[in-house]
Amino acid sequence: MAQRIRDEALALGFVACGFAPAHEDPLRARRLEQWLGEGAHGSMEWMATRLEHRRSPQGLWPEAQSVIALGMSYAPAADPLALAQTPDHARISVYAQGADYHDVVKRALKALARWIVAEAPGAGVKVFVDTAPVMEKPLGAAAGIGWQGKHTNLVSRSHGSWLFLGAIFTTLSLEPDAPHADRCGSCRACQDACPTGAFPAPYRLDARRCVSYLTIEHKGPVPHEFRASLGNRIYGCDDCLAVCPWNRFASAAAANRAFLPRAELTAPRLADLLMLDDARFRALFSGSPIKRIGRDRFVRNCLYAAGNSGDPALFGPVTRLLGDPDPAVADAADWALDRLVPVLPVP
Repeated sequence: MAQRIRDEALALGFVACGFAPAHEDPLRARRLEQWLGEGAHGSMEWMATRLEHRRSPQGLWPEAQSVIALGMSYAPAADPLALAQTPDHARISVYAQGADYHDVVKRALKALARWIVAEAPGAGVKVFVDTAPVMEKPLGAAAGIGWQGKHTNLVSRSHGSWLFLGAIFTTLSLEPDAPHADRCGSCRACQDACPTGAFPAPYRLDARRCVSYLTIEHKGPVPHEFRASLGNRIYGCDDCLAVCPWNRFASAAAANRAFLPRAELTAPRLADLLMLDDARFRALFSGSPIKRIGRDRFVRNCLYAAGNSGDPALFGPVTRLLGDPDPAVADAADWALDRLVPVLPVP
């Protein structure tokens, strides 16, 4: 049955499939508790409020016997770091340049779950992709589809760092795969690439310093100490993923076509993004995961990028936002203006 599930998963567009027991792993639970105890989750309160559910699959669903861990590739064809030296254009994380992975992965998970129920009548199944208290990365490692690298994300020998993860909990008792061995070795490329020093040690992430957290999850003004380090990153950050040497084995041909980048999101001009009101923001990012952070937080991020750009042409669009109704946007505009005034041409 496990092999048949694996074959069906591959037919549905997943590139990785493995099996792990649903019971609690004491080490995994202890690491989670330590991370939360240090406050490294920042304002992501849901990480702590559902701790008992997150500790193990059976903590969320006591009847579960096995976890089917799945990965879908979004390996990019272009260099994710290519826009680092183009400050008047914005950098959007690779994962958010195409269709919303929540929708794409969940559709495939539901199709696989229906197939399992048809093949094994009476089997219980529940599907998860990122929106429930499920520890997809350590479960993926336990199921052998990769290992958690020093940047804490899952790494695959075949697909590098470019996997969207999903899970199916089931009442079926499936033969577990062996956990994947850690193959990071002495490499510290991801640690050195982080622009904000978000890794206090290998395999440990302080979300409060992470660009992805700051641009997506963090509400209100971003702390001043991190604003310059954001550069032109306005939604997420690929730096620690992009430099992983295992990506040389990843092929864009394996990526689900739904995740092909939309042309307007590969290298958008900051001047255009700063003009977005709520209606135009919603229209531009319809079907995109970016839509969930809302116009205000998005424009706030664009203003930090404008302030870091050194581009005097952005002075006008930034000035227009000084009186924005959202306090974080107005604060970011004021900060950006202070950075742009010194580069304005002398009359």
